[in-house]
Amino acid sequence: MCGATLPTALFFVTKAVYPAILLNNASVIMSLRRWFLLLFMLLALAVVAIYWWLKPSHPDALWRIVSQQCLPNQQQRHHPAPCTQVDRAAGFVVLKDRNGPLQYLLMPTAKITGIESPQLLATTTPNFFQQAWQARRFMAQKYAKPIDDADISLAINSEYGRTQNQLHIHISCLSPAIKSRLTQLAPGVGQRWQSLPGGLLNHDYLARRVTPEQLAQQGAFRLLASGVADAEQHMGRFGLAMTALPDGDFLLLATERNLLRLNLASAEEIQDHHCRLLSPAP
Repeated sequence: MCGATLPTALFFVTKAVYPAILLNNASVIMSLRRWFLLLFMLLALAVVAIYWWLKPSHPDALWRIVSQQCLPNQQQRHHPAPCTQVDRAAGFVVLKDRNGPLQYLLMPTAKITGIESPQLLATTTPNFFQQAWQARRFMAQKYAKPIDDADISLAINSEYGRTQNQLHIHISCLSPAIKSRLTQLAPGVGQRWQSLPGGLLNHDYLARRVTPEQLAQQGAFRLLASGVADAEQHMGRFGLAMTALPDGDFLLLATERNLLRLNLASAEEIQDHHCRLLSPAP
């Protein structure tokens, strides 16, 4: 009799215990997931903290160059050094960047910290992206040869992905890998902001096509603020870039800060300051 009831007893014990084991396993898995997520978030915050800790000690270095050197030299000596160009009437200067043989920076003559500044959305503010595109001529002058517009890009980093607190637009070459990828994706991009399939460099990007007339009338900053949900209230989270398309239109690119993806929205990442697209290399 005892031998006959043992399997039955085991059946009921197993039936009672097995769901408990499954439940415990599920609980353990959920706990592990929470710990991994917490660990990842702490790692992301640590990366940001290290980035800010390693930032240059003078975040106003560019503004000092503009306000204490370029502007006074232009006014007193009619020479913009160390800037390449000073245009007080249009409200900007162009400075040769130390990084890269052909990279230039366009900056306002007024103190504007960056993409998060509300001034950029005012219709009375100069159209800095259009001015920066016109300033690409300095790259060709430095290179001593014409440069295809499709090889040139503009970029401004987010409030969290920059080292200087004076608005500056990077005028430089487009990365060869990015140019190749955009050549594939650009035909599918229309005149409204849309997600770029697959993103760029493992970061999510938005893209939209812009005509020269739209760029001149609205400017890149206002196009971003008015066309992307919540962007106007959080402009500092975005990096913004632009390059030319073969048909004469422009392609605007925007990326938003995402700490979980280790993305500080440094749109400058699409550029190649060594200009390897050019032959011969500068």
